[in-house]
Amino acid sequence: MTSTIQTEHFTQALYVLLDETFDNVLGIYLDKGTSLFETLADVSAAEASIPVGGKCATLAAQVKHVAFYLDVIDKTVRDPNYPRVDWGQIWRETNAVTDEEWEDLKIELRQSYDRLKLLISETTEWPSERHIGGAIGAIAHTAYHLGEIRQALCTLKQ
Repeated sequence: MTSTIQTEHFTQALYVLLDETFDNVLGIYLDKGTSLFETLADVSAAEASIPVGGKCATLAAQVKHVAFYLDVIDKTVRDPNYPRVDWGQIWRETNAVTDEEWEDLKIELRQSYDRLKLLISETTEWPSERHIGGAIGAIAHTAYHLGEIRQALCTLKQ
């Protein structure tokens, strides 16, 4: 026996979880005021330029990586022949940022997030596990990096 869920219900659940992760905590799994954009709002370029733990990537690289990840999901769902990408490039190349570069990175992240929401709104049915996995993966992957960012900020502010 096959069971299905309505696309509308699935899409609405995605939007709620994305909103929680990026913009507006509803208390599903984050504490009030801890969404990604809320967290980044008070981070300075100087703080974003500090390597996490002294050996890892900077917070700026974490943000750049999340934006890149969201863009790759959008591109690969829209074009199954989209070429492989260099996942390590951002970690190697994103270091210290100026105030302007930091603001640009946050804008880039917002634009990547908006493109993902557009992709979801344009998806009238979820034809494969790849599509569903990409949408859910965006939430899980971003939540992971949000945790890394928040932990690093706790360490920085001690």
